[in-house]
Amino acid sequence: MRFDELPLCDAVLDGLSAMNFQEATPVQAETIPVILQKRDVIACAQTGTGKTAAFILPLLHNLQSEKHADHAVNAIIMAPTRELAQQIDQQMEGFSYFTSFSSVAVYGGSDANAWDIQRRGLQKGADVVIATPGRLLSHLNLYEIDFSHVKYFILDEADRMLDMGFFDDIMQVVNRLPKDRQTIMFSATMPPKIRQLAKTILNNPVEVKIAISRPPESIMQTAYICYEAQKLGIIRHLFVEQDANKVIIFSGSKLKVKELYKTFKQMGLSVGEMHSDLEQSQREHIMHEFKNSRVNILVATDIVSRGIDIDDISLVINYDVPHDAEDYVHRIGRTARASAKGMSITFVSTEEQYKFRQIEIFLEKSIYKIPLPEELGEAPEYNPDKYKHAKKTFSKGKGSFKRNKTRK
Repeated sequence: MRFDELPLCDAVLDGLSAMNFQEATPVQAETIPVILQKRDVIACAQTGTGKTAAFILPLLHNLQSEKHADHAVNAIIMAPTRELAQQIDQQMEGFSYFTSFSSVAVYGGSDANAWDIQRRGLQKGADVVIATPGRLLSHLNLYEIDFSHVKYFILDEADRMLDMGFFDDIMQVVNRLPKDRQTIMFSATMPPKIRQLAKTILNNPVEVKIAISRPPESIMQTAYICYEAQKLGIIRHLFVEQDANKVIIFSGSKLKVKELYKTFKQMGLSVGEMHSDLEQSQREHIMHEFKNSRVNILVATDIVSRGIDIDDISLVINYDVPHDAEDYVHRIGRTARASAKGMSITFVSTEEQYKFRQIEIFLEKSIYKIPLPEELGEAPEYNPDKYKHAKKTFSKGKGSFKRNKTRK
């Protein structure tokens, strides 16, 4: 479906045209008409499907085509992380170019000047507030902020917000909002806790579910079956003698990310690290360097597996097997975006074989196993059932720490 087939106002269509957006993604085609009807919506769609535009575009249309309070907050968009709030803010800026709406992004980790800009936007009534829960509550607890004119409340990545412990924060904001409002929830998964939240804050919602269980065919999925000690050798084989370009290497723990970052630096690789121990300014700097190809490899925890919008990632490597198929889909979904092609490689140690097999079962396909380079020696046999109850041990200094057996 083309965007000009949707009943969007001219100002919104002009913004889409200027940004060269023509074809709506499935989640956009499904949700935009429902949101335009002012119905509450709960939508299940993974990152990378275009869900940000799916709620921004009808929001801008509704604000443009109906009466709303001036110098008042009319809409609140909540996101779990600073990075996602920044991304939404950037897209809001582009899509609203031909409208007169103001927006303010409210998230932590900034300096005093940014705090003051956020406060002014909240108190003077930016039309749209894009916020992380904790930072928004910090402002609400310090100042008088009027939310009585809010007509639209949008939760993006609601499942991740609940995983991060934001339920109480969300409800504190909800309790300050008018009951007569439109509420929209986007979630990558639909566990019972999300359905319970939906029952609590949504009114007779329309449920939209976009098929999210499979990565796009444009991603070439591959794996190395190896011993844990062979993983660094594979990295050397892949990158030491040839340049890397826009590669993300995921690991499940920030301790492991820090360890890998130091090791890769010693190999002479152009590498940056991304994890929750970094200050916001550090995270913004490394993302800027990575986006502009001044850093070629980003070693990261799952903090960047969702909600980071970089279209030209060439390769995603899972240094360790993700906890479950959902995490796997989110990680490798950083590549092959915006109709491009991409590749993913997963390093599968003996202890991780059973967990990896569960991902293959979920995907309903066998992922191609790349033969190990000869200089690294023999690879272990791929026999997942043998390792069904295995525990993963990571080295750290002279000791070690263990991760419990895989979740099912």
